[in-house]
Amino acid sequence: MREFAVDTVFGRLCGLRREVPDGPRVIALHGWLDNAGSFVPLMPHLPGLDLAALDMPGHGASAHLPPAADYLSVAFARAVLATADALGWERFSLLAHSLGAAVASVVAAAAPQRVERFVAIEALGALSEAENRTGQRLRDAFAAQATPRRSLRVFDDIATAVRARMQVNGLSEPVARLLVERGIAPTEGGFVWRSDPRLTQPTAVRISEAQVRDLVRHIECPTRVIYADPPQSYFPDDVRRTRAALLPHGELLVMPGSHHLHMEDPAGVAAAIGDFFAR
Repeated sequence: MREFAVDTVFGRLCGLRREVPDGPRVIALHGWLDNAGSFVPLMPHLPGLDLAALDMPGHGASAHLPPAADYLSVAFARAVLATADALGWERFSLLAHSLGAAVASVVAAAAPQRVERFVAIEALGALSEAENRTGQRLRDAFAAQATPRRSLRVFDDIATAVRARMQVNGLSEPVARLLVERGIAPTEGGFVWRSDPRLTQPTAVRISEAQVRDLVRHIECPTRVIYADPPQSYFPDDVRRTRAALLPHGELLVMPGSHHLHMEDPAGVAAAIGDFFAR
């Protein structure tokens, strides 16, 4: 895989590209505060794909959104389509994890004429919230935006940053290192995260569960959903199974693993994907 960059209305968007002439075209989307390195372990097990793993805006080597713009699923989805346009891809498939799968759900529902197939790992649709939380969420988000930013933590070395990431997400050292090495930048005295700090602020808008389910019903392409067992506390099993059952052309696979199972068990996840993109 090699570095790639495209200039879009969202600024310069970067990622990792593996070109396979005549292979199925696939855009891979990582999770929150991850980056394109998320898909490095999986790629040797899916050799036939013409794949572009994107650093979504504010992540990895990609540009941050301007202060006047919010990091919302719709904005991320538009950035995905802008990337496809820059690559000259009118039609493509999606391989996505966590936040990336929520974003890919929006892309597939909003632009069905462009998405051929969709593999969603550990998410389908975005996190939802009850309507009576709308006002408080807006207050929290606006207050966070008005609060002066703290200085970024400076890590003495890469190993320290890797240990911090392992602790936060329960990742193994090799997996954390892949994400960290792409996710940090040198600074005076060491290294800092290069993701946009605004990504850690409260999201201004979340849609209701009914809205998420309507979005899922509008995903027309063949879709394979892969969940880890045990489920994440914020995405209980009954919710994720109910959403998957709404897909017009969907199938659900549940396998033992952690949230980053595509990195920790790439061979197992590749086997679950199988020839899905090549059909």
